Amino acid sequence: MKEYRFKINGKEYQVAIGEADGNMLNVNVNGANYQVELENAPVAAPVQAAPVAQAAPAAAPAAAPKAAGAGTTIKSPLPGIIISVDVKEGQAVKRGQKLAVIEAMKMENDILSEVDGTVTAIHTRKGDSVLEGADIVTIG
Repeated sequence: MKEYRFKINGKEYQVAIGEADGNMLNVNVNGANYQVELENAPVAAPVQAAPVAQAAPAAAPAAAPKAAGAGTTIKSPLPGIIISVDVKEGQAVKRGQKLAVIEAMKMENDILSEVDGTVTAIHTRKGDSVLEGADIVTIG
């Protein structure tokens, strides 16, 4: 297992990268374990995997909406574990409504809707480990 220390936007991250199993990689970020799927990576790819290191603490602001017409994708504001998903596809939601709950550093954080609309996609399930910036729910 290779270990790295990153400092992104003033925040420190300890990342341990395990061995690849096909296109799946075991990664530990600040004590939280993640299964990371490598895109377009050969089976024998080096474990350096720069995209994995960059994906851990996304520099983009959390919960940034996608372009108009594509819906608004609500993103995880920090890495953690999804402990509940409180909406279903096709459900109408209002701005400020709780969509999911993420546990990070032993604290529960509500993920709230930024817009009124209808849930068009749910990208996580209860028990999933997610990285900062990971898609949680799309609202159209």
